[in-house]
Amino acid sequence: MNTSYFRGAHKRTALVVALSACLLSVAAQAQDAPPDTAKSQNLETITVTGSRIRSVDVETAQPIYTMDQKAIQATGLTNVNDVLARLPSTGTPDISNQNPLANGDGVGGSYVNIRNLGSKRTLVLVNGRRWSTNLSGLTDISTIPVSIIERIDVLKDGASSIYGSDAIGGVVNIVTKQKFDGAEANVYYGTNGAHDGDQKNYEFTWGHSTKNNSIILAATQQETDPIMSNTRALTRYPQGPRHPNDRLGLTNEGNIFAPDGTSYVLRPGGNAANLADYDQRDANGYNTQADSTFRAGTKLRNLFLSDRYNLTDNITLHGTASYSVRDSSTVVAGYPFSTSSTGLELSGQNAYNPFPGQDVDFARRITEEPRNSFNKDRMAHIDVGAEGYFTFINHDWNWDATYTYSQSKVKQVYNGNVFLPNAQKALGPTALVDGQVVCANAADRAAGCLPWNIAGGPAAMSPALWQYLGYLATDRAEQKTNDFSANVGGGLFDLPGGTVSIAGGVEHRKEEGSFTPDAADVLGLTTNPASQPTNGGYIVNEAYLELDVPLLRDLPGAKELGLNAASRYSHYSNFGSTTNNKYSFRYRPIDDLLIRGTYAQGFRAPSIQDLFQGTAQTFDNYIDPCDAVYGSAEAKSTCAALGVPANFRQVNQNGQPITSANGDSGQVPFLQGGSTQVKPEKSITRTAGLVYSPHYVQGLDFTLDYYKVQVSNAITNLTANGVLNFCYIQNISSFCNNVTRDATGTITSLLETPANVGTIQTQGYDFGVHYRLPETPIGTFSIASDSTYLKQYDETAGPGAAVRHLVGYQVNQAVATNASAGEFRVRSNLALNWEYKSFGASWTMRYFSGLKDICVDSFECSNPNEINNDTGTLGVARKGSVTFNDAQFRYSAPWKGTFTVGINNVFKRKGPLYYDSATAGVPPYNSAFDVDRFFYVSYDQKF
Repeated sequence: MNTSYFRGAHKRTALVVALSACLLSVAAQAQDAPPDTAKSQNLETITVTGSRIRSVDVETAQPIYTMDQKAIQATGLTNVNDVLARLPSTGTPDISNQNPLANGDGVGGSYVNIRNLGSKRTLVLVNGRRWSTNLSGLTDISTIPVSIIERIDVLKDGASSIYGSDAIGGVVNIVTKQKFDGAEANVYYGTNGAHDGDQKNYEFTWGHSTKNNSIILAATQQETDPIMSNTRALTRYPQGPRHPNDRLGLTNEGNIFAPDGTSYVLRPGGNAANLADYDQRDANGYNTQADSTFRAGTKLRNLFLSDRYNLTDNITLHGTASYSVRDSSTVVAGYPFSTSSTGLELSGQNAYNPFPGQDVDFARRITEEPRNSFNKDRMAHIDVGAEGYFTFINHDWNWDATYTYSQSKVKQVYNGNVFLPNAQKALGPTALVDGQVVCANAADRAAGCLPWNIAGGPAAMSPALWQYLGYLATDRAEQKTNDFSANVGGGLFDLPGGTVSIAGGVEHRKEEGSFTPDAADVLGLTTNPASQPTNGGYIVNEAYLELDVPLLRDLPGAKELGLNAASRYSHYSNFGSTTNNKYSFRYRPIDDLLIRGTYAQGFRAPSIQDLFQGTAQTFDNYIDPCDAVYGSAEAKSTCAALGVPANFRQVNQNGQPITSANGDSGQVPFLQGGSTQVKPEKSITRTAGLVYSPHYVQGLDFTLDYYKVQVSNAITNLTANGVLNFCYIQNISSFCNNVTRDATGTITSLLETPANVGTIQTQGYDFGVHYRLPETPIGTFSIASDSTYLKQYDETAGPGAAVRHLVGYQVNQAVATNASAGEFRVRSNLALNWEYKSFGASWTMRYFSGLKDICVDSFECSNPNEINNDTGTLGVARKGSVTFNDAQFRYSAPWKGTFTVGINNVFKRKGPLYYDSATAGVPPYNSAFDVDRFFYVSYDQKF
């Protein structure tokens, strides 16, 4: 174990021991407290997200945004992820439902990304405790049903000193209902204007509370139908409706390549063995969007149970159990089956070879069998514990101890792939038996072998042939977490400003995970990207202390002045120890104004996938710096020194030279894998802000917060572009060992691993105005405006790399592995709400500022001489802003029923098309944008 990365481990171990002893000591005194006094006093205090110290003050030194159940319902959304995605401070998640080519155990889940720093740097809690994560460290928030949520707190600040790893961009704390009497049923249905992407939601909640017990049971089923790419012009083509013939993939026409490389395509009805029936040309491109999912469909079933039992006046037992099953599926175009992607050739002894006696190359997309992936994720979560109150040194104290267990099991099934040994036999030698062309080997014929007329296109693929060629692969992944935590806190002594309070706690967590790919995939026997098993885990022991010091209160010029400090020590079994501190202040010069600020250290530990991922194949979109046309001038000398020909051209999957500086995916799969050498990334977060609530205007609040986050040693999952950049442009020789080329200069293998090479710096402002107007004869009106202004988002890929200033850019995530797809300068929500007796209505506006994009032609290139900060090449296309408008109407009936109808994107606005998209084969439309007008209706009945 490497402990040199951090210092002072022996001192911090002593801290853990001492704090553990303290916890046991004070908890033992819980039974000695005067029962009525302790409990009655603590009922007035609350725990605010971002602090373990209970307080009567809701406003703290930290910027927290809260959405209650009413605000959630006003969005007309049924998924937690969709609700959070509306917040101006959130960015594109690491995996979205708009990327059918994504793979891994996170596909189909929903994730939240605060400050555009990535979903892995956002910590998700439920009732202050960690929720289940997958192998890559992502937390699927779709497994949390909306019906049991009391409120959602979003802490837009670093909080590693309180919660540990991952709390860099911020913390999402989902607080569930603690008491519920009666029953409630809700049904919801919504559909796009094009009658796709239907959403159906069914919820039932039952609860019963007595003097000593409160139990809640909830059942939820959510269904979202997929949106296919071919259903609307906006998504019908890989490069959008203005460029229907660009970025087309390998066709379903069969290409046969002569030994001299000449391409031939069989004429309709022609004889595949007769060269005279071929045209000497390349096959026409194929629109892969015709068969592909644009946004994936999902189905989620969830059971949730919680119970709280007052064992004594001072001690409460609590437990929560949740079990969810999520199904999702995607479709992409059939596999581009070719010699270059499989290594197979059409035998010279095959009757369908127009060059008898000579093995030849071929290429054809198997469009008659699109590739489907089906994901089933079973997630179980249980936590049990106790909490209580007592009096210690004449002050109120509270304690809690909780054990949490989470397990996620994922099953992924893929079809539409080819079993290569059978394909080799079907393309191998043939014979003539009873006048029929058959596979030459009798044993192969007995096993079902049929000759494959690869040049014949879809017409030559019979059901019996596909049954012989096709392969159904199954992968499995599992993640388990065992977590024990204990906390204690209370008052120490009094100062003029109030009681000095302290909180402390310990946590022991064990993370384990595994990924078991299909056995045939492991051996590389199928066209599904080959991968190796993943298996690993680690143990972390942690301890923290938090101190709150209220210095002054109710004095002229100092209605309140307080300081808070927290420190958390973490020891990981796989890399060593780290200590992270946080300091904050709050100052209220007058009753109406609160000034606040924080300074926080943070870290993110490597995930199981970062550390232990087995190598897996991937087709990366990349630009070869040695390409003679679109490559880098800085790389020429290194390329020449490493033997790359001066006239080398990078080719796409069709074997044709690339036609854009945006690059393309190649014919050979690259490899991705984990690295046990990766270390934690570190961060510094600074915030400063104010809250102004003028007493002369009741119901009006202003908030303004500045933030700055710096991330160093960022764990970057290097893409092909990253590896090539470090080797050929930055001249870091260790990365050149990850690249292999053939004599022509073509890359034949490339290994991508995570590394601590990146840095990120972002800063900006959050501004909010909330005003509940005085009641009028026609009802009560309220206005809420929340905005984020992104001043800076700079990313450095690694040593020697140029700083990329990405604010206001549509970002290619295949290049910028840490940035969100759209770094909007301004995001803003404005909502007007009206309530009158049994009626209610709201109107919401969601604004996205414009972004800069790559140029695809002279027509769509507003600034051809401007350097594009994302690609580093000349040419910028400025795209305009877009605003989406939502409307909702509500009616509460006398029988405790509530009807709700609404329209999201009332005016059917469409966002701009951005061609610097993350993945080849995905339409150039930002996943944060609405694709259509969306209608919904819901009915809620309380019993």
